[in-house]
Amino acid sequence: MEEPQRRIRALHTEATITVYQAYAPQIGLPAVREGRFPAGWKRDRMTWVKPSFLWMMYRCGWGTKPAQETVLAVEITREGFEWALRNACLSSYVRGLHHDRSTWQRLLKRAPARVQWDPERDLQLQPLPYRSLQLGLSGDAVRRYADEWTVSISDVTPLAHEIHTLVSSGDPDAAARLLPTERPYPAQDELTAHLRA
Repeated sequence: MEEPQRRIRALHTEATITVYQAYAPQIGLPAVREGRFPAGWKRDRMTWVKPSFLWMMYRCGWGTKPAQETVLAVEITREGFEWALRNACLSSYVRGLHHDRSTWQRLLKRAPARVQWDPERDLQLQPLPYRSLQLGLSGDAVRRYADEWTVSISDVTPLAHEIHTLVSSGDPDAAARLLPTERPYPAQDELTAHLRA
């Protein structure tokens, strides 16, 4: 079956969805230990979460880029994730979807969340012909994410390194078997209708 151009694919349960972020160890490691983001984590700036493990690997270079050496799997409530989607605005203007550019700019300024659809990645971190969701949280959404939605925080850096080693040594099948099982997220048509070009 052919992949739709835009789809949320994620590791999820009936109650939670897993998103990924990467931080320097001084932020990431205390977050894992305490199960919540530490005081040094900046609440006053936008934070981007990614349901796609491989897109996170592309962004952080398998956990090797400076200040992205600790890769976190953050399990959050589906209720919170869906609140963010319902209150999100696309991060760029799309003719035909938005009434006009100034209306979109007003929506973007007020929205506590924003969405980008970026090319999904394969095991070689090359772009695929379909897109995955990146969700930016700011203001009230950042507070809710940190204080209400987060269920658990895990360090998946060793997994990232193991998969990368297998890919680099020419064993993509073994690498693929270790990937998180990301399935289409339910009810996404109604949740993302206002976020599609």
